[in-house]
Amino acid sequence: MEINQRMSKRFAWLLGVVVLVSIGVLVACGSKYNASSDGLVLVGSQGSGLIETFSFNLGSGSAFAVSNPPSGTSSQTCVLNGIPSSLVVDPKGTYAYAIINENPSCVGSKTGIAAFKINSNGTTSVPGSLVPDVNPVALSMDTAGKFLFVAEGTNSTPCVPSTPQGGVCVYAIGSGATLTAVPATFTFPTTANAPNFVALAATPTVFPPVGINGVQNSVCSAPGLTPPTSEYLYAVDAENYVVWEFQVDTTTGALGTPNSLVLSAVPSVATEAVPAGIAVDPCDRFVYVSDSLTNRVSAYTICSAVSPSCIAADGSLVPVTGSPFSLSGAASSPGAIAVDPYGNYVYVVGTLSNTISPLKISPISGSLAPLSPATVATGVGPKSIAIRGDDNWMFVTNFGSSSLGGSSVSQYAITPASGALTVQPAIQTDNYPWGVAVK
Repeated sequence: MEINQRMSKRFAWLLGVVVLVSIGVLVACGSKYNASSDGLVLVGSQGSGLIETFSFNLGSGSAFAVSNPPSGTSSQTCVLNGIPSSLVVDPKGTYAYAIINENPSCVGSKTGIAAFKINSNGTTSVPGSLVPDVNPVALSMDTAGKFLFVAEGTNSTPCVPSTPQGGVCVYAIGSGATLTAVPATFTFPTTANAPNFVALAATPTVFPPVGINGVQNSVCSAPGLTPPTSEYLYAVDAENYVVWEFQVDTTTGALGTPNSLVLSAVPSVATEAVPAGIAVDPCDRFVYVSDSLTNRVSAYTICSAVSPSCIAADGSLVPVTGSPFSLSGAASSPGAIAVDPYGNYVYVVGTLSNTISPLKISPISGSLAPLSPATVATGVGPKSIAIRGDDNWMFVTNFGSSSLGGSSVSQYAITPASGALTVQPAIQTDNYPWGVAVK
């Protein structure tokens, strides 16, 4: 009996060791990034002043910290020598770009745009120096990955000396993620107040590829459909309550006035009170703007061809019948907004209600209808939204303080056929996450 008890205890001890070793192996393996089976989320932490990366399994969604985990960097403040905000990743997933705002607490801190190389192991590195920029507020990139567009808030300083206007800047992207400011060729109407640009988005010149979900989920990837050769940029102005309409030179990136033979200044279309976010349909049909004070979404048809509602194929915007569309449920103060990569659904972040509102796009008219449920919960203080190109995963940063359950990224599995969101476990981040991007 005594021999059996000793053997039982020894077996239990060995079993415990095996279990602990197995857990250690699982944690070690799970915390690594494998590009063939994992996605990668990049998050800008304003509290710690750094970029974090997290891998997530493309099948299960299970997420693990790869670079700058909260356990190791929560006490940091000046890793990037500034405060990161808006964040984008290029179409190939090779480089990320972030706005870095000056932090008076960091020696030598400056405001500008920083590029980050996304390494094969899921970490990031800085290939060059910060590109100075006076007052960057939000970033956007064209679908070909050629140009980086920057909303400059109320800044009127031109990005390139001797050019006529500031407010919206364009950088041509070169090899190694180098950024070269592009001269502008536009002017604003003298009747407008000084603009306050808060968000922008360009029309596609590349359509979504046929991906994991197949052509049946994409409205513009069918054989025979070709993307447009003209490109337009739409910039949200929170001062004048309008969307400004620019034409983009697809060779240089320079912004000009659409139909310059007729118009002497940049045209615009009205929004509702205090527009906050903008998203362009990836199939070049519609534009959607979140109106933060009215809890509604303004919808527009892009005039890419002459029609009963479009006088010319000049990229001008015509309000969709029934627009603006009210958000249902408890949604409040809509901010960031995104169209899914296949052009079927719109997702709107409720910044005060801590929600996402999913809406179905009518493929013919562009009108919006709420899904059920009308809202899905986020964490406290949602700021930014990103959807992976396969249309399976969505991420939202929650800026709220740790004591209120913030400092996290909400993760959702998307059902492409219905647009439904399934809540996944939140990803814990460093203090005050703002920008988010995914590859």
